Amino acid sequence: MPDKNKKYRIVISAAEPSADAHCAGLITALNESGYDIEFVGVGGPKMAEAGCELLEATVGKAVMIYKAFTHIWRYYKLIKRLTGFIKSNKVDLVIVCDSPAFNFHIAKAAKRAGVKTLFYVAPQLWAWASWRIHKLRKCCDKLCCILPFEQEWFGRRGMDVVFVGNPLFDKLEIGSDHYKRYEEFNPEKARFALMPGSRTAEIESLWGPMQQIALRLKEKYPQASFITVAVDNEREQLLRKTKIGGFECEYKIGSVNQTAGAVDFTIVTSGSATLEVTAAGCPMVIIYQSSRILWQLVGRWLIKTKYLSLVNILAGKELVPEFMPYFTSIEPIVESIEPLLQDRDKLTQISGELIQLAQPLAVKKARKEVTKIVLEMLD
Repeated sequence: MPDKNKKYRIVISAAEPSADAHCAGLITALNESGYDIEFVGVGGPKMAEAGCELLEATVGKAVMIYKAFTHIWRYYKLIKRLTGFIKSNKVDLVIVCDSPAFNFHIAKAAKRAGVKTLFYVAPQLWAWASWRIHKLRKCCDKLCCILPFEQEWFGRRGMDVVFVGNPLFDKLEIGSDHYKRYEEFNPEKARFALMPGSRTAEIESLWGPMQQIALRLKEKYPQASFITVAVDNEREQLLRKTKIGGFECEYKIGSVNQTAGAVDFTIVTSGSATLEVTAAGCPMVIIYQSSRILWQLVGRWLIKTKYLSLVNILAGKELVPEFMPYFTSIEPIVESIEPLLQDRDKLTQISGELIQLAQPLAVKKARKEVTKIVLEMLD
């Protein structure tokens, strides 16, 4: 274990709202461990609140690293600044979380500086661009994966890897009896959740279609109600400003799992939110928009998995409808929802299978497991 009389410095790199939350939880746990650790890096407000000195904010409206083509210069300057800090300061450990296109550069700089690197959340090389495993092996000392099957996949390819559980489930208890029961469900009074994602680009491309789907459902089920989940106050304001005429809903902030547990059906953007909906046992339809041209030219040749949503990948079948990529027409999406609303037995079955799918993800508590690994790496 580390020396309690020594001060350590950890650099953390996160570029997405989910990574900001994961790393904030880890920082809190490490601060509670009794060791003197300084945290420096790039991330968002949750990391800052937990005690990380941010060299620059990478999570928020102004900076969206995943839009690399539109922020290429800022992307380059940010990498240069963070790698420069690693080179010119004493750093005991670098932790990179998700966003491999960005964080591979940070990990490479750490390796060149002789600093150990931990990847918290494995890049999804099993889905596409698996050739990057050679790059990962060179710059990663320890890989913490959050999906059960990833430990075997990366382990067979020479990685020092461990399944740590999924941080989304750290505070959740998922019992086999937590599935929803639809015996008395009335589609006329159905309660829907809309989850258009945490990224500005997702909201811009999917919030409009989600509202159109909701209006179509409202036409058929006039007493239906809708709750929309925003990741923070900033995104809620964006959602309110871009609400289309005739659509009404209640807004909730940062309550994906709780909201999914309170409604009958969810329309959700592909990503980590789908796992929180899964943990609530809530039937769903998953959508994600993409360029038709780019999908035909590049995407469909790069993707190696039969299904694209995490839920269906884990299930090994199409447990819930997925429209990935969704292009323009909402008709197929509406047509997939309406039969489900009329089939109580099917909804109950899906809910039960979702709970069974979620349980292995919650066996371990990621924050606790990664904290132990970090302390071992500081030793």
